[in-house]
Amino acid sequence: MSDSKCPVDHSSFANLKRGNPASPPAASACPVDHAALSPPPAPAPSECPVDHSSDGVNPLNMMPKLGQDRAPGQVLDLSTQRTVSTIPRADAADESHVADKNWMYPSPQQFYNALKRKGWETPEHEIEGMVDIHNFLNEGCWQEILEWEKEFHCDCNDIKLSRFQGRPQELTPKARFFTWFGVEKPFDRHDWTIDRCGTEVRYIIDYYSAPDVAPGVPAFNVDVRPALDSPGAAFDRSRRAAREVWDRCFGGFGGQGTH
Repeated sequence: MSDSKCPVDHSSFANLKRGNPASPPAASACPVDHAALSPPPAPAPSECPVDHSSDGVNPLNMMPKLGQDRAPGQVLDLSTQRTVSTIPRADAADESHVADKNWMYPSPQQFYNALKRKGWETPEHEIEGMVDIHNFLNEGCWQEILEWEKEFHCDCNDIKLSRFQGRPQELTPKARFFTWFGVEKPFDRHDWTIDRCGTEVRYIIDYYSAPDVAPGVPAFNVDVRPALDSPGAAFDRSRRAAREVWDRCFGGFGGQGTH
C-alpha cells in the first residue's frame, strides 16, 4: 500500500468479506486488473480504466504498458512511483527482490494516462485517492483468495497469482441470478488465475458499489469465489455454503467460525 492513507474507511473492510451477495452488496499488474473504481467524491468509471485485453498489455503478465509521461493538458504533477503489492507473481524471475517477486501497482501518473486514453475525464487531484482505493481493493481480494485456499487447500503454502483479466461486460451466472431479486449488477468483474503449487485455479471476483459509510467515504462489496471449472471447485463452494448456513443457524459450533 502507498504511504498515503487509504481513503476507504477500513472499518468498512468487513464489507469485503466474501460478499454476502444475497443482499444488495452493501456494503476494481498490478495484480492490477484495475477494478472499476468509485472515487470520492466524483463518480467513478464503470470499469477498469486499463484495457487488459488490448495490444498495450504484456500477454505474459497482463501488465499494462503505460507511460509515465504527463498527459497533454495535464496541470498537476502526479507521482510516477509505483507501489509493490503483497501479491506474489507466479512468473517471478528473481525472488530475492520484493519488487521482482510481487506484482506492482501502477503509479498515479500511469493510472491517469489510462483514464485519459479511454476518454474518461477525471479531476487530477482525485487520482491519488483513486489509486489508493484500487490498491486497497486488490489487496482485499487477494486476502479473500488466501482464505479460500487456507480453508480447503492448506497443504499448499505457496499461492501465487499467475494472471488476471477484467471482464466488466460479462455478467457471471451468480450475479445474474441475484439481479432477479433486485440486487444491482456488479460494476466490474475480474478473473484471477492463481498457481496452487503447480496447479492453475481460476477465481471470479464481482465488485459491487455500496452506500457511502460516511459523506465522501465510499464502500464496496466484493464476492470472491473459485470458478466452477472443476468438480473440486464446485465441492469447495458447496462446503463453504453449507458451513456458512451452519454457522448462521448454530453460531459456528460446527468447527470454524464465520469469516
